[in-house]
Amino acid sequence: MSEHFEEQDFNTDKLDTHLWAKIFGYLMKYKKNLIFLVFLMMTIASIDVGFPLMNRYAMDYFIEGKGSMDTLWIYGGLYFAMICVQGLVVFFFIQQAGKIEMEFAYDMRNRAFRKLQELSFTYFDKTPLGWIMARMTSDIGRLAEIVSWSLIDMVWGLTVMFGVSIVMFIVDWKMALLILMVVPVLAIISVKFQRMILDKYRSTRKINSQITGAFSEGITGAKTSKTLVLEESQISDFKQLTQKMSRESIRAHILSAIFMPIVMGLGAFSVAMILWLGGQQVLVGTMSFGTLMLYTQYAGSFFEPLRQLARLLAEFQMAQASAERVLTLVNTDADLIDTKEVIESYGTILNPITTGYHRLKGDVQFEDVSFAYKKEEPVLVNFNLEIKAGQTIALVGETGSGKSTIVNLLCRFYEPNSGVIKIDGIPLKERSVGWLHSNLGYVLQAPHLFSGSVRDNIRYGRLDASDEEIEEAARLVDAHDFIMNLDKGYLTDVGEGGNRLSTGQKQLISFARAVIADPSIFVLDEATSSIDTETEQIIQKAIENLMKDRTAFIIAHRLSTIVSADRILVIRKGLIVEDGTHHELLMKHGYYYRLYTNQFNEDLQNQLLNLNASEEESNLAFDD
Repeated sequence: MSEHFEEQDFNTDKLDTHLWAKIFGYLMKYKKNLIFLVFLMMTIASIDVGFPLMNRYAMDYFIEGKGSMDTLWIYGGLYFAMICVQGLVVFFFIQQAGKIEMEFAYDMRNRAFRKLQELSFTYFDKTPLGWIMARMTSDIGRLAEIVSWSLIDMVWGLTVMFGVSIVMFIVDWKMALLILMVVPVLAIISVKFQRMILDKYRSTRKINSQITGAFSEGITGAKTSKTLVLEESQISDFKQLTQKMSRESIRAHILSAIFMPIVMGLGAFSVAMILWLGGQQVLVGTMSFGTLMLYTQYAGSFFEPLRQLARLLAEFQMAQASAERVLTLVNTDADLIDTKEVIESYGTILNPITTGYHRLKGDVQFEDVSFAYKKEEPVLVNFNLEIKAGQTIALVGETGSGKSTIVNLLCRFYEPNSGVIKIDGIPLKERSVGWLHSNLGYVLQAPHLFSGSVRDNIRYGRLDASDEEIEEAARLVDAHDFIMNLDKGYLTDVGEGGNRLSTGQKQLISFARAVIADPSIFVLDEATSSIDTETEQIIQKAIENLMKDRTAFIIAHRLSTIVSADRILVIRKGLIVEDGTHHELLMKHGYYYRLYTNQFNEDLQNQLLNLNASEEESNLAFDD
């Protein structure tokens, strides 16, 4: 879990009616289906109430000797008809409930995913991936199951209990009271046990979130785990989580195992009392045998829904945490929000207005900008910077100095705490976030490719790009040759995250993707630090060509890649401590000079080592 993330505790012993009202509000989209589903359940409940009543009349009729083959056929026909109707209704019920479950889950996942696309980097910095994955999968699935099946089961249970109670009081109110007197005892026991069971299931849900996070980290960090030989440690940690979840689940099942016999025992006690008292009345002739059978059957028909209702209430309480978490995600407010005026001019991130705008020149101004990821740890304080259109600016400094923060604020991945950032003299807040990003070309240190073909990944830079334009962009960054050497050329599947390509190949494709967007401003965030020297040389000339007539920000790891920059800014603790060209900064013999000479000496030593190794191999080959 992220150190910035504290999961809200949604545990409660009471049903939150306001919360479930919100959930049912989403269900109103399927109003007609729900009404039909409730009608089907009430039909099933009516048939469940009708069967014992029909048995009573049939038994009394035939025991008294009034029956005949004709009446037997009539009762048999009615039974068959009711069974057919029940089967047909159950078929439509399962179909409709399943449809609502799937459509509700589909709708909520779409809402959640749409919200994730709208949220800024701040949200993803503070929220663990495992938490998000658990909300998108298990929590939404759990919620969909509850609102479709469990809700309707509750309607069925209440209908059966209501119908059975009415018939019992009409036939013999004394026998009805005999059955109902057990209800308060059962209700108290049910509430007590369900709360204990609920506590255990809450614990398992929380552990399940941690397990999902561990799964995610185990997969995404597999290479790191193996290189650090952490397999045994991770297996041990994961084993502890699963054992903890297993223990809590077993305890919940043990409580259920104790609860069920108690419920069954109370039901059996009620039936025994009916048979004892009702049997005496049958013997003296004050009650018919059919009526006695009616009450024994109704006792089971009454206690089963009651037990189910106790279980369903507990399930609703368990699902309440899932509902809270899902709604927390769906209703999260983005911290980067365009004003109403901006939306009218530029549209939204998901529905942009793409016509009628002039191309950006690329003038950039930072005016007294302050920013902190944590309030107590400021990164930039009253930071000022002015860049002219077409300049290439290199940002140099140690890790944590504020280099990436500067470009992240420029790209409006985050909002400054104070101050103003302008492009072409217009504050960023007066432009749409989506429109700004469409005018930026951003190449990351760790390139990410989406599942699909090479062509599709380049086309993500501009979705309406033709195949010819894609190939031209690839040629411009010298990616065309290696792409054509792949099995299917531009149609080659790159795999999940681009795992079928090398880091250098992925970086070249990400360059081509940025190029095809034809942005006014380029941002290269240590984009050449992950590639080998040979690949770096291949794309260095292409980068220089791309920078012409464009404003560019380069966060540099290898200083040899920025010697031609118009300005090199040395950043230390959020401040510009040196500013000038490569030659000017070397002449100052300051921080940049020391950094450059140290790196130059390291590169020279590496080259000499490689040269000596090559000579030794040649000598060995000659001796052989």
